[in-house]
Amino acid sequence: MTLEFINAEKRIHDSLIFPSFNLTVNKGQVVAVYSSVNVREQLIHLLLGKSSLSHGEIRLDGSFKQTNCPGFFFLHHSLYERLSVLEMLRFTKKLHHSEVSIDDMLRLAQLDAKRAIRIKQLSFSEQKRVQFACLLIQNPSIFVLEEPDQNMDLESKRIYLSILQHLSADEKVIFILTGNLESAVTSADTVFRLDANGLQSIQMKTEDERDEASDPIGMVESTQPVRFEKIPTKVNDKIVLFNPPEIDYIESNEGQTFLHIKGESFPCVFTLTELEERLLPFGFFRCHRSYIVNLQKVREVVTWTRNSYSLVLEDLSKSTIPLSKSKMVELKEMLGLK
Repeated sequence: MTLEFINAEKRIHDSLIFPSFNLTVNKGQVVAVYSSVNVREQLIHLLLGKSSLSHGEIRLDGSFKQTNCPGFFFLHHSLYERLSVLEMLRFTKKLHHSEVSIDDMLRLAQLDAKRAIRIKQLSFSEQKRVQFACLLIQNPSIFVLEEPDQNMDLESKRIYLSILQHLSADEKVIFILTGNLESAVTSADTVFRLDANGLQSIQMKTEDERDEASDPIGMVESTQPVRFEKIPTKVNDKIVLFNPPEIDYIESNEGQTFLHIKGESFPCVFTLTELEERLLPFGFFRCHRSYIVNLQKVREVVTWTRNSYSLVLEDLSKSTIPLSKSKMVELKEMLGLK
C-alpha cells in the first residue's frame, strides 16, 4: 500500500494554496507534512474526496480510485460522549465490520482501566486515546492524522508515539498533517514543509546517527574543516537542520539561544556571537546585544523616540525586535541612508 501525490497542485480561484509537488508514502513509513491550517484543510478535503486537485493526481496503492479509503484521525473527534469506552469501540467495530480485537486495542491505547467509564467523564487526552482506539479498530491501510497530539498530556503523547511504532511495524502508511514543527519532528521519520514555495524536506538526524556520522568506525581522525551552512537545533532526541533563509530572527534569553522560525522557537547550542559570525554571509544583522535578525525578513524600521527603535518583520505575527541606537547608525550605513 502506498499514498502518492503526483504533480499535485491546488488553487482556489486565483489563489495558489500549494504549488505542484510529488510525494510518496510507503508502507511502514511515518511521514509528516508541516503546513498552514489552510494547506492542511485542503489536503484533508482532497483525501476525503470532497474536492479535487487543480492539477495532478492522488493515488492510493497505485490506483486513482479511492477503493481503499484512508482512516482519518481528525483534530476534533466525533465520539458519542454518552457511551462508555467499551460501548464506543463495540459500535465502531460493528460499523466497520472489523475483526480487530477490542481488548488488544484497549491495551495499546492503555484504556483498560477506563473501559466502563463514559467518554464525557474522561479527560481531553483520554478522549483522544479513545479516538485512536476507534481508528485502530477500523484497521485501514493508510492512516491520515490531523494534529494528532495537539494539547495532549505527556503520558498520552508517549502512548501516541508507541502507537505510531506499532503501526509502522505493522506496515501501515502513516501520513501526519500538522502546524507544529516540534510535533512533526518528534512523531515522524521524515518531515516536509509544504507552503507557497512547494514541498521542502526538513533534514533530521537522531543523536545516534549524529554520533555514527561523526565517528563511523569508532575512531576520531583528523579531517579538513568544511563549510556547514545549515544551523542545527535540537528537538527531543533529534537534530533538526535549518537553512539560514528559513530563520526569521535569533534571540538570546538567560544564556540560551533560540531560533525563531514561522512563529515557533527552537533551542540552539551556538552562542549569539558564534551565530553572528556564521550567518553574516547570509544577510543577518546583530541588531541588539540579545538579537540577530534576518534582514530579508524586515518590513519596517520604527522610531519610537529619539533613542528607541524597533524592527518589524514580515512574518505571520509581525514580530517586533529591538534595534539599539548604535546599531541603528550601522543599519543606516548598510542601507545607504543618512
